Amino acid sequence: MPKQSFLKGTVILIVAGLISRLLGFFNRIIMARLMGEEGIGLYNMAIPTLFLVYTLSQVGLPIAISKRIAEANAQNDQHKIKKILIVSLSITGILSFMFVGLLIFISPFIAQHLLTDQRTLYPLLAMTPMIPITSFASVLRGYFQGFQNMKPQSYAQVLEQIVRLGTLTFFVKLLLPYGLEYATVGAMISGTIGELISLLFLLSYFKSSKRPRIRNRLFLSIKNCKETAQSLFSIAIPSTGSRLISSLSNFLEPILVAQSLAYAGFSSIAATKQYGLLTGYAIPLLLFPMFITHALGVALIPNISEAEAKRQHHTVHYRIDQAIRISFASGAIATIVLILFPGPILNFMYNNTQASYITQFMAPFYLFAYVQFPLNASLQALDFAKVAMWNTLIATFVKYTILVVLTSQPSLGIFGTVLALAVTSILTTCLHYSSLRKLINYRLNFLTIWKMIGLLSITYLTAKGLIRWIPSYQTDLGHLLILLTILSCLYLCYLFILRIITLSELKPLFRKR
Repeated sequence: MPKQSFLKGTVILIVAGLISRLLGFFNRIIMARLMGEEGIGLYNMAIPTLFLVYTLSQVGLPIAISKRIAEANAQNDQHKIKKILIVSLSITGILSFMFVGLLIFISPFIAQHLLTDQRTLYPLLAMTPMIPITSFASVLRGYFQGFQNMKPQSYAQVLEQIVRLGTLTFFVKLLLPYGLEYATVGAMISGTIGELISLLFLLSYFKSSKRPRIRNRLFLSIKNCKETAQSLFSIAIPSTGSRLISSLSNFLEPILVAQSLAYAGFSSIAATKQYGLLTGYAIPLLLFPMFITHALGVALIPNISEAEAKRQHHTVHYRIDQAIRISFASGAIATIVLILFPGPILNFMYNNTQASYITQFMAPFYLFAYVQFPLNASLQALDFAKVAMWNTLIATFVKYTILVVLTSQPSLGIFGTVLALAVTSILTTCLHYSSLRKLINYRLNFLTIWKMIGLLSITYLTAKGLIRWIPSYQTDLGHLLILLTILSCLYLCYLFILRIITLSELKPLFRKR
């Protein structure tokens, strides 16, 4: 099976992530224009429940599969690879169908008593088919990642978004006349179809590649897989702990926000609209650069696992440093753009600027979040998943303490949630970084930190100068795009001048490993 170098694999994932994010933005624009703030709020209140069930049904196996297959492949142990695949598929299959039944049973309670909006019942029920589909797909993604072959999941990711984009308008418009709750069901149906096509593509790619024959002596293999299961769970359980905390956090967020806003005197419709502004308009813009950091994290796990197995500690430190610099580089330009241009961007995308002040305030804090994923992935790759889990738990506790206290204040409302998210972004990143310092003596170079500060400063001043040069950017989309294009080109020059990214690092992109 073909595999790529760390940087080439990362670039493949970044390109796929960029295309997927852009297609995802089109999906969100369509949803926002068809369903409005309230419809987006209903959709985003239900989605965290889906992510929580994803985490429970997958039990952290994708990361464990990636790491263990990378190790087995380094030893050329095909029998072990086969056992890893069989055990993973069996576990996720059983768990996913169990949680589908559980979600169907408890959805009425979640909708009425936790989310405080009975209409969320419909999207909660409509999402259930996605659970087993995504669980099986996650096993295949982990399998390909273990071989450091990032192409299959990249193609599948883009294909999924294309299918969603092609079906979203049809299903939302078809069901919108029956009410917003049915329109959100239409959005869920388009998501299910996208996930299914993605899974079918991964299966076809798996069948066409050199792969272990799963059906060959399947039941005998399952009987002898206790050791493999223990090996997987030694990584999966701590990884699940960290992801479970994050998923529970996302699950509890709309519940606590809704309850806190109700305590502050907001009606359920007003609370849904405010939450829709935050999660449907501001957060997607802030998370846009995350496709780069996510790609780095995915590529880091098998790469660092292999380097650590070979006791190449210098390579481990270099990869972490490289991931931080690239993550920062991707986030710094987004931070400056969202500080200076949130109003025009939101207006041209959604024809709605109400979330501009939220976006502008949160942008500097999310710069920390952009380097968080690679740090977390590094801890997991080095078998410190428990540490990452505790860091996430501490940050989550702080987050919800601040959220409940501030959001329940009538003078703050949803801005209390904004403050809680901002504090959590900084705290989680700092905890992960301090853990790496303590455990492997990793330190970010002091000169690199000053270069990062310099990059932000120069980019900000450049953008302010371009604003004076092209003042019509606020009302003319073409002029805004020209301004952002010029800024991005100059920013790339600054990256190489300051040597935050060097040409020597890019050489592996143009040669095979």
